[in-house]
Parts: sequence; C-alpha cells; structure tokens
Amino acid sequence: MRQALVLAEEAGAAGETPVGALLVEGDRIIGIGGNSRSATQSPLEHAEILALRRAARRQGDWRFPGATMYVTLEPCSMCTGALLQARVSKIVFGAYNTETGCCQSLLNLADLPGGRNRVEVIGGVLETECLRKLKSFYSLLREQ
Repeated sequence: MRQALVLAEEAGAAGETPVGALLVEGDRIIGIGGNSRSATQSPLEHAEILALRRAARRQGDWRFPGATMYVTLEPCSMCTGALLQARVSKIVFGAYNTETGCCQSLLNLADLPGGRNRVEVIGGVLETECLRKLKSFYSLLREQ
C-alpha cells in the first residue's frame, strides 16, 4: 500500500485526484497506475484501470487469477467491475469511499448474490494516510 501511496502522490502532483494502484502477482508488481482523467480528458483513466491495462500488456493476458490490487481509495463501480472481469483474487484498499465505493461502502459488487466472479476485499489499510492525501488535495483545490 505504501507504493500505491507514492503513485497517488505523483498523480496529485500532476493535478489529478491522488489515487494510486498497483497489481501484484506473487512478489512481483505487474501493473501500476495513478489517476490521469484530467490529463487524458477521459473518465476511464482511473488508477485501477491503468494498472490493469499495463499488466495485461506486460503479461499478454487480461486475466489475473491469484493477483492482488492495492489501491489507495475504494474502487468505484467501473473499477470493481473491471477487477471482477480480470479475475483478480483480492482487492486491498486504503480509504473508504462513501460516495462511489463499490467494494464495501455504497454496495459490494465484489460479493453479489449469484455473481459469477467473487473477490476477497480488505478495506482500511493505511486508511489514515490515504485519507490525509485526499483531504489535503481537495483542501488545496478549494483554496485556489
């Protein structure tokens, strides 16, 4: 999660919402990402999606059974759906997202009754540090 925080810091320094994500398989990082929606003018460029895309290019496959996604903010519906489609085994996130979080806060897409793909979810890892980064970013934005 500390490496995801570094990626979040880089995204924030670039003027993006400071969210960082990395996909890990065993002891190898296979994909990384930081939000880049503003730079690309695309609503799809969430940290998790970028990490999945990079991992898929690197591995030559879109499926990641046995992989863990570490992300500083609870994934939204789009990202949770993508993680389920990619067959990621575990999602570990830092800050809970009470507005759009779809792993535990708003709802839990990762564990829908009758859902074909299930994923283990662990929330609140380094939550204070992850929240601090987000709050600091938005506080600075309001000042400007």
